[in-house]
Amino acid sequence: MGQNEDLISIGKNLKEASYKLMNLSTIEKEAGLKGIQMALLKEKDSILAANSLDVQNAQKNGMSESMLDRLTLTKKRIEQMAESINDVIAFPDPIGEVLGMWKRPNGLQIGKRRVPLGVVGIIYEARPNVTLDSAVLCFKAGNAVLLRGGSEAIHSNVAIVKIIRGALKEAGLPEDAVTILEDTSREMALEMMKLHSYIDVLIPRGGAGLIQTVVKNASIPVIETGVGNCHVFVDESADFKMAQDIIINAKTSRPSVCNSIENILIHASIARRFIPLIFESLLKNHVEIRCCPASLKIWEEASTSQSGVYPEKVGEAKEEDYYTEFNDLKIAVKIHKGIGEAIAHINQYGSRHSEAIITENHQASQRFLNEIDAAAVYINASTRFTDGSEFGFGAEIGISTQKLHARGPMGINELTSYKYIVYGNGQIR
Repeated sequence: MGQNEDLISIGKNLKEASYKLMNLSTIEKEAGLKGIQMALLKEKDSILAANSLDVQNAQKNGMSESMLDRLTLTKKRIEQMAESINDVIAFPDPIGEVLGMWKRPNGLQIGKRRVPLGVVGIIYEARPNVTLDSAVLCFKAGNAVLLRGGSEAIHSNVAIVKIIRGALKEAGLPEDAVTILEDTSREMALEMMKLHSYIDVLIPRGGAGLIQTVVKNASIPVIETGVGNCHVFVDESADFKMAQDIIINAKTSRPSVCNSIENILIHASIARRFIPLIFESLLKNHVEIRCCPASLKIWEEASTSQSGVYPEKVGEAKEEDYYTEFNDLKIAVKIHKGIGEAIAHINQYGSRHSEAIITENHQASQRFLNEIDAAAVYINASTRFTDGSEFGFGAEIGISTQKLHARGPMGINELTSYKYIVYGNGQIR
């Protein structure tokens, strides 16, 4: 069966747009971004109207509160989205940067210059802000982008892309640089994954199911992003107050995002003292706790003399819980005999996203830093900082959990490649 003719046409238009984008000056790109920013603020009401349709449909379909939060836009959130474009504008334009230059014995001058990836395809779920972030980051890096959001946010996404395309056209720039697939069917997504003649790289953003579907079906190089089964290990030398503050922030400040924690690992030597404190804090913040047998026993013994306990919120963990990205007010707990066990646990169950240790022991912190296999490793800080803006990159395209090409928060520089430029004066081989 041949490919969808409409999709091929879209691919051709994207490829043509990418050739134009690679030659735009920084001034032209920044003018386009300013135009997008002003258009978003001007058209806030139309975005909110479209988003309201998506939210209503999501509520009818029983979407969870955490996912509903990711879907919902407000005037303030739209203003924040528009404001974030300033960070992208301010970030140095990477295109054309010379990464190195050297001379060979035969007189050839060889250089390495940063260039756009070309056409980027992004497949994502219920977060309309991803539509804007993806569009402006790809544009600043000189890339055309094909967006395929989920059906749950289709009205919001189409409204945002319409505004972006209108702003680009008004600025005399190729509007096809930002294109959205309005057909959100699985069949169309699978066809998009095979569009290797026109798309240079695919970036899936969403849950483990979405990412694995793209990895298994794509004939285009894929950058895996997003799945965040993150841990905090509370070492025997940890400051308890610091540990509590970090855990509560990393779990409850926004539980639906990929840099929130899903597991607490506790050194056995402090478990009896620390568990009553952290469980009380978690329960007060409405977090459901899934425990290993040892931590559950400690809690049951400690809680008999405490008031305000929610027994239905504390139970025994299943093996699968330690592999799970809850994206909700739920957390798994396990006691370990030492740092070696904790590191082995994280490297087995984690998703290579963000991992943290709370410790006052320098040797322990350095061992954790060296032996944990993750994109971001924290010593005495919340995993919630794994974010393009917090890392100083401006907006991000996603958090890469793989190792080839890009790892961690993917900002503008991670949306580029390079080519070699060679100057000669008649050399032959």
